[in-house]
Amino acid sequence: MVNGNINGHTFRASLEPDGQKSHWLKISKRLRASAGIEIGDNIALELTAMDKEPEPDVPADFRKALRAAPDAYAVWTDITPLARQDWVHWVTSAKRDETRRRRIDSACDMLASGKRRACCFDRSGVYSKALAAPKAAED
Repeated sequence: MVNGNINGHTFRASLEPDGQKSHWLKISKRLRASAGIEIGDNIALELTAMDKEPEPDVPADFRKALRAAPDAYAVWTDITPLARQDWVHWVTSAKRDETRRRRIDSACDMLASGKRRACCFDRSGVYSKALAAPKAAED
């Protein structure tokens, strides 16, 4: 997570893994509009790492499953925001609904057994191409 400034407009964002041992920043339409920039504009951009990781947005289906599993929820509330973010990324990187449901069930089981980190989750995206920077549109 970073605090940023585009042309004098401040914002907070998450840098996403690009699958090549680095990260990328999504500049949403809303952020472009509020900063008064258009695609193709040259901008002044400043980024600084946040002192404290914020809480991740937990999807409703995952949140509901955690609340229904008290042992899993107890571990969930005891881990760091970055560890929770990894669990969320692991669940949401599933391409199929059935895989996502399986991951939610597995996450609850693993958390309930005391596991604090998502199994086999590659935060960098190097080993799993599920996380990658989007390709630029061609003109």
